[in-house]
Amino acid sequence: MLMVLTPTLMLVPTIWATPAKWLWPSALLHSLLIALASFTWFKNTAETGWAFLTPHMATDPLSSPLLVLTCWLLPLMILASQNHLSSEPLNRQRMYITLLTSLQVFLIMAFGATEMIMFYVMFEATLIPTLFLITRWGNQAERLNAGTYFLFYTLAGSLPLLVALLILQNNTGTLSLLTLPFSNPLLLLTCSDKMWWAGCLLAFLVKMPLYGVHLWLPKAHVEAPIAGSMILAAVLLKLGGYGMMRMLIMLESLTNELSYPFIIFALWGVIMTGSICLRQTDLKSLIAYSSVSHMGLVVGGILIQTPWGFTGALILMIAHGLTSSALFCLANTNYERTHTRTMVLARGLQMALPLMTAWWFIAALANLALPPLPNLMGELMIISSLLNWSWWTLALTGAGTLITAAYSLYMFIMTQRGPLPMHMITLDPSHSREHLLIALHLLPLILLILKPELVWGWAA
Repeated sequence: MLMVLTPTLMLVPTIWATPAKWLWPSALLHSLLIALASFTWFKNTAETGWAFLTPHMATDPLSSPLLVLTCWLLPLMILASQNHLSSEPLNRQRMYITLLTSLQVFLIMAFGATEMIMFYVMFEATLIPTLFLITRWGNQAERLNAGTYFLFYTLAGSLPLLVALLILQNNTGTLSLLTLPFSNPLLLLTCSDKMWWAGCLLAFLVKMPLYGVHLWLPKAHVEAPIAGSMILAAVLLKLGGYGMMRMLIMLESLTNELSYPFIIFALWGVIMTGSICLRQTDLKSLIAYSSVSHMGLVVGGILIQTPWGFTGALILMIAHGLTSSALFCLANTNYERTHTRTMVLARGLQMALPLMTAWWFIAALANLALPPLPNLMGELMIISSLLNWSWWTLALTGAGTLITAAYSLYMFIMTQRGPLPMHMITLDPSHSREHLLIALHLLPLILLILKPELVWGWAA
């Protein structure tokens, strides 16, 4: 673990000591080397499932794909932010990259933690850099409002989790993930036990977010700078799914009865947010709502507690992380040229930027889960395990899949096809930096087709 954590921490003095002209190249190269070093976490030879054990941290087949995704995203965020920060004072540029690095440190410690309290502290710590990114580097005047929503939704959800963890420590005597699965099953019978169950999962359902407590997400996405949107969509939402998978092992007996309303909310949310996407005018808002829709499927897959559901949820989380991050990058390249996120004002870009259209096409197809991409594999596993649980879910998941295809194609056609609007006179050509950025998102997604067992989690 320290092999990646130490260079990430050393990236901070590097950023502040580097001369101005080498700031972005050196930060990018340094973070890319860290990302390549993190691939060693995929090598898991231990029979117990746990590897790279240190006194407080370890990896297992569930956390290692999320850890690698976290490390892979830092160089991509640096690459995406370079253009729109070039006009800012040098110290602000350094501060921005430092915030991104601190976010990576917190996320590695959250996903790698073997102790639930350490996971909780890091889960909360990711709030701070994200809040600074949204409120300081956001584009519009609404950014303070978005930051407030983000802060209070997440805090209100996660305070009951702290109480729930302390009660669990009191009852079992341990909060170590290594020993909790083997502790005596809890006899959860009373009404207060049911409240405790809800407290354990509420923080993660708000973070996912579950439909109904999702209002902070579109606001945060629309106001955040590009790196904020990327890390929010790709990794921070996955903290919720990861936490749920870890906690559900201990909540076994109650989940069978209490999970019904949450599964219904999640699957109803897939249809509702998909329908909202169909009438969005704002490009970033559309991609943000599509994240809520995909995470609804993940919540459903996790809550029915079958191996297929868990595996499908993890595959979909990784695939969605790469896809939605790529879509936000593409939306940002459009925004940097047209200075608008309204799709009616920035359409027909295939005429001006034909190569970007190819990237848009691949990303849109990945978003609607085209075979043989991992997105489809995750969705199929979740849908088939939900169908096995109750065949009524087919109506909701089937309609959700159909609507997802509709809004993905609507997004592609609105931004790329048709005549170029009259007000677009001077558009910059697409840069090799942008092509590299999108390629580094979509190539791992395509390569996962060849070795999907990397992201199968516990089923591998």
